[in-house]
Amino acid sequence: MAQYPILPLNMTTDNMREMYREIQEWGAVLAGELAIRDGEVDAAPTTNIYTVVTVGSIGRPRKGDIAYSASAGKFRGYVSLGSETSWKDFF
Repeated sequence: MAQYPILPLNMTTDNMREMYREIQEWGAVLAGELAIRDGEVDAAPTTNIYTVVTVGSIGRPRKGDIAYSASAGKFRGYVSLGSETSWKDFF
């Protein structure tokens, strides 16, 4: 987790230079952490696409998953509509 710098209230010119240096270092660390997280997110699939006989055969679908149901001959998406999360037919 990122650690934020604590900055003093009374500053001299030397303090301003030191603060600027600390902010640059902090920004570089933050940019590095964000780049690592971006890599983790980009590496994970956002959607799983299944080919099944029925969508009931999929154990634990996640929101955004897509399945082609051979028995219905349709693509279906697993969506969340408020309090309900279920498979909905694509049109």
